[in-house]
Amino acid sequence: MRALKLHEISLADRLADRAVDALIDEADLSPKPALVDRRGNGAHSDLHLGLMHASALSLWPMFKEMAEAALEFGEVGLPLREALGRIGREGEQAMLTTTHGVNTHRGAIWALGLLTAAAALEPRAVTLTAAKLALLNDRYAPQPLSHGAQVAQRYGARGAREEAQLGFPSVMQRGLPQLHKSREQNAGEQNARLDALLAIMTDLADTCVLYRAGTEGLHAMQHGAQAVLDAGGSATLAGRRQLHALDQQLLALNASPGGAADLLAACLFIDRLDGAL
Repeated sequence: MRALKLHEISLADRLADRAVDALIDEADLSPKPALVDRRGNGAHSDLHLGLMHASALSLWPMFKEMAEAALEFGEVGLPLREALGRIGREGEQAMLTTTHGVNTHRGAIWALGLLTAAAALEPRAVTLTAAKLALLNDRYAPQPLSHGAQVAQRYGARGAREEAQLGFPSVMQRGLPQLHKSREQNAGEQNARLDALLAIMTDLADTCVLYRAGTEGLHAMQHGAQAVLDAGGSATLAGRRQLHALDQQLLALNASPGGAADLLAACLFIDRLDGAL
């Protein structure tokens, strides 16, 4: 059989590949504080690395369909926004079927779904286009608030919806600049990605942490992440010591920064968009 040539792979396929790659790379990255990684389950009793991989792969058809919908509609508007909402809900059900009901990537479906559609629609203004989509109200969205939305409302924090509506500032102003800075300092790719995660954690009001450990957990996450970067980052011995201390502190609080992990996946997706486009 003739080998498939790169130019025969559709844009929607390539964007779906990048989205799933970003989720798998985020899951594999180690050592992440209190998160599932190659070492173990972090602060999660119901998750493991194999489940995270299976969940990510189950979302590939959803990401492809979102990109195809963006190409079909051709513009930001309520019809596209509601199509993305429907596709996302179907993707979530596929995920839950794969994981036997465990929520592995609900937040990532929102963030990466918007970014995948935006990349198909306006590849040179991805976060701005995603923000425009996020600002539109899906009339068919379920009314009960998610745990993240409830926590954001309770603490006055910026939840996943607001993060997207603002154009992903945690990614564009924290994660990506730190990723590039650490690469320029020859920290190594894995350390650069860890530093990007930590940079996101320094300022993010992570609703996953707030839900599990309240403001005590949030302050521990933010201050601990900043301490790692202040010590020289995860590529240094002093930084690794601070990272270990942060990991132990968050585990003791049962505080897992899942929101920051979702945004790291978004960061990795945006970072490698040129290869897909």
